[in-house]
Amino acid sequence: MSVTIYHNPRCMKSRQTLARLEERGIEPNVVLYLDSPPDEKTLKGLLKKLGLKAEQLVRKKDHKALGLAQPEDEAGWIAQMVAHPKIIERPIVVVGKEARLGRPPESVDEILP
Repeated sequence: MSVTIYHNPRCMKSRQTLARLEERGIEPNVVLYLDSPPDEKTLKGLLKKLGLKAEQLVRKKDHKALGLAQPEDEAGWIAQMVAHPKIIERPIVVVGKEARLGRPPESVDEILP
């Protein structure tokens, strides 16, 4: 089964989670989401796999730093994440129909093959 990590190499938790995967002998598909941002459909799929609402996947500190308005609904949060991928919480690890945030990195263990 393939493993994908939405990764930001500048983020310590993201680097730790990637290292954790590699230590287990897993060579994940690495998506540098700041360079290749997920589109609306991809984000909706990730949210479903994570079992989160869009607002829960937003890094509030980065959202505030960018001076973005508070969206009124799910579609607004998703639109902001598509336009400003920096506000997406990371890392996200996807295995099949499940996904986990690597915060802490150990949380991804429960979905690994």
